[in-house]
Amino acid sequence: MSETFYVVSPEQHNSLVEAAYVHRKYSAEEGAAAAKFAAHASRHGIRTHNALKALHLDHLFGSEAGGCVPNAEIEKVQTRFEASQVWNARKKLGQATAYAAMEEAIALADKYGIGQVSVDNAFHYLWGGGYVMDAASRGYLAYTNCTAALAEVVPFGGSYPTLGTNPHSWGFPTTDAVGYPVVIDWATSVVAMGRVQQLKREGKSIPPGAAVDKDGNETTDPNQVAALTTFGRHKGYGLSLINEIMAGFIGGSTPTLRSRWADDGDKHTCAFYFQVIHPDAINGNDFAGGKSQAENIKTVLEDVLGHGNENCLLPGQMEADAAKRSDANGGLLFSKAEIEEFNQIATECGQPTWNVDDFKVAT
Repeated sequence: MSETFYVVSPEQHNSLVEAAYVHRKYSAEEGAAAAKFAAHASRHGIRTHNALKALHLDHLFGSEAGGCVPNAEIEKVQTRFEASQVWNARKKLGQATAYAAMEEAIALADKYGIGQVSVDNAFHYLWGGGYVMDAASRGYLAYTNCTAALAEVVPFGGSYPTLGTNPHSWGFPTTDAVGYPVVIDWATSVVAMGRVQQLKREGKSIPPGAAVDKDGNETTDPNQVAALTTFGRHKGYGLSLINEIMAGFIGGSTPTLRSRWADDGDKHTCAFYFQVIHPDAINGNDFAGGKSQAENIKTVLEDVLGHGNENCLLPGQMEADAAKRSDANGGLLFSKAEIEEFNQIATECGQPTWNVDDFKVAT
């Protein structure tokens, strides 16, 4: 039996999310950025990184814990490289920082063909795929990686979590070719911790081989999860390690201390990396049959999905389908359990609670 979802208008959703952030002393601008991003994630069916996840992270590691500073001002560090910028986020809200960094990388790509922004002293920005999807829908190739808030992943062959879930996110401007941006976005663990939290909320089990309990034994019970495992064994381990090394070059410090705030002379913040490429900057202009670059991309993807592969999915297709479903229903789709959790947030910030019976059931 498929799960029942209820349709919440973006306006009602955003009003509550903004109020929650303002209640926690963030500016109205920061609250609006957080609400915009949460709605973007929910519209595309990203239930592991919606507003509930964002506010949960803020509660555990953010404004209440000193890991995120409301109204912080980003410092731009001087660099001699014109297509690059280095930022000290000074613990500014991750979503607001990431939006600004991606916009700056796009501006650099418009001028130089490629642009990159590295961000030190950051707070978690949630779903990396959302930022590259937005850039790709505007015609750019975009990439981002970040270190996760916590070291929750055991390296291949090990027994203690020293890595984050450390996502990599690529977005490609393929809307003309297939109707939506191809977005390759993944945590380097078998599942994200947000997925574990979602399954716990829904009373479901996690997949086998995805997590271990406090004794290092495999578990499928989300209530017993102490750490996650890397996907693809050594391959996921290597991909996760990329982010830790990148962060180390940017300014990130000991992974196992991240988000564990203490006055110990070490650093406990995340690090981000953003890169945007203008498609004209890599255009060799020598495509078979005199095709344009856009026509050639369409040919490539048609070949990938041909030869009996017509039922295969492209990365980003599920998110595009979720967005179509959201739009067809006229709002954002949430389960009863999620609505109940939103009501806890509403009570916290003195906003009206939601009555599930007031929302229509999604088709």
